[in-house]
Amino acid sequence: MNLILKGGEFLIKETDIQTNFIPEDLNEDQLMIRNSVRTFVTNEVQPKGNEMANQVDLLHQAGELGLLAAHIPEEYGGSPLDTHSNTLISEELGRGNGSFSTSIAAHTGIGMLPILYFGTEELKKKYLPGLSNGTLKASYCLTEPSSGSDALSAKSQARLSDDGKSYILNGQKMWISNAGFADIFIVFAQVDGTKFTGFLVEKGTAGLTLGAEEHKLGIKGSSTRQVFLENVTIPITNVLGEVGKGHLIAFNVLNIGRYKLGTMAMGGCKLCITEATKYANDRIQFAQPISSFGAIKYKIAEMAIRTFVTESTVYRVSDLMDDKKNEELAAGHDYANAMLESAEEYAVECAIIKIYGSEVLDFVSDELLQIHGGNGYSEEYAPARVYRDSRINRIYEGTNEINRMLIINMILKRTMKGQLDLVGPAWEVQKELTGLPKMEVPEGRFGLEWRSVKDFKKLTLMVAGAAVKYQIDGKHDLKDQQEILMNVADMMIDLYNSESALLRVEKLASRLDESEIEAQIAMMKVYIWDAQSRLVKNAQDALASFAKGDEFRIMLMGIKRFARYEAVNVKELRRVIADKIIDAGEYCY
Repeated sequence: MNLILKGGEFLIKETDIQTNFIPEDLNEDQLMIRNSVRTFVTNEVQPKGNEMANQVDLLHQAGELGLLAAHIPEEYGGSPLDTHSNTLISEELGRGNGSFSTSIAAHTGIGMLPILYFGTEELKKKYLPGLSNGTLKASYCLTEPSSGSDALSAKSQARLSDDGKSYILNGQKMWISNAGFADIFIVFAQVDGTKFTGFLVEKGTAGLTLGAEEHKLGIKGSSTRQVFLENVTIPITNVLGEVGKGHLIAFNVLNIGRYKLGTMAMGGCKLCITEATKYANDRIQFAQPISSFGAIKYKIAEMAIRTFVTESTVYRVSDLMDDKKNEELAAGHDYANAMLESAEEYAVECAIIKIYGSEVLDFVSDELLQIHGGNGYSEEYAPARVYRDSRINRIYEGTNEINRMLIINMILKRTMKGQLDLVGPAWEVQKELTGLPKMEVPEGRFGLEWRSVKDFKKLTLMVAGAAVKYQIDGKHDLKDQQEILMNVADMMIDLYNSESALLRVEKLASRLDESEIEAQIAMMKVYIWDAQSRLVKNAQDALASFAKGDEFRIMLMGIKRFARYEAVNVKELRRVIADKIIDAGEYCY
């Protein structure tokens, strides 16, 4: 069990190394689940999941294996597993393909969770068992032609019938995953034009029609259609949650969706690295395999570094959410509310995983294609499809730009409510800037790395605190300074990832001989070195946007003070990382 930190507290508090969960802590039962899902993905999803005609059958098979019910209570037909097991399921499904990953994620996440979280007892008992075993399929209808990221501006309308027994829905939805075969549609509309509300609509309801399948860049095997609502009449019992509180549904179900998306992306990265390595070992140029060349080793190593860091962060957050869920259950809350609270508490961390995981998969799939050279550009080989499929991850479940804004907004909101004390630590950093630099010598095997992570926190607090102070002083309104918000969000992402990787490596070092984790240490060191450069750049860009004169000069000195990680031989470290993967012929961390 992790010593529970609240969401966002990584900025100001430290995590205990030994209680922090890492992938190497997974137990035998959890690893058996991993193997079972991997067998399904290898034998069924990889060969069939790219075809739209196979999606329903694969969902049925997933239901028979219990993969659709792993987050649903038994009283609603589920077979609930712990958070780590659910994380493993998402990771392994990510090794399949983007089309089926989209289908199953839309079904189990944004399709089922609104009913579990906000449905009446009657709706839960009526629909969740079928959704859990795959006999029913779910879809989520939020986006409209004029409302994407600004979901609450939806134009679809709902009015109460004259007899007060039904709601009548009119409107148009677009980019709706699973629409072509869904039995259940979660639909959002404005009651009386202003009250954003969620509804459950069954397939076959009069007035519900579908557009043609969209021709997409990638995930071509998934169903994506427009949904039209023309005087669709549903009973008032099909309202989800409260009238006018649909935003609670839309926002809360996306938290866990973002987490799962980033986790699936991480699983996809592992497979891509394996495929890239196999090809590089087999491809002979200049009388030797291209995997022997430094340029290719750099690519394989960098793919591995970013994937290793993503995995470290994913399982750290998996443990936090699991602990929070168990805490809520122990307090007497039901399973659905415990899940809801755990995901909401770590909304910031879920957004980090979504952003970073999706961008790492984009990078890894691009390098997979590049290592394949001309063959990678051919549709006869897998990299072309993987490259196209990965691109959607930075758009759905909230664009990465929106998620970066969410990170900052959530941090500021919790600070203003007194749930997160950033003021005191930020003030301490400001005072430190006016004093003499501390000349302490870091202690311990990873003393330099821990000092750097602490410095990263100070640097992030310095920039964020200064930006907020300018808002308080009336010099700018942060909501209109999106470039600054993006800078600070990226700093938080690099900070959290650096700490997660370091926590994992330190825990491994307490168990294993250093020679056994040479590559893991190398990945952590290279990431922190590169992250420091990015943190410095983002800090400089942000401060130059608003700080002036002596204040700006003092903060530039602060940037230098908080960027003290000593240079490492990244070329040699990357070769250590790559050589182990090349020798194994697969991603082996």
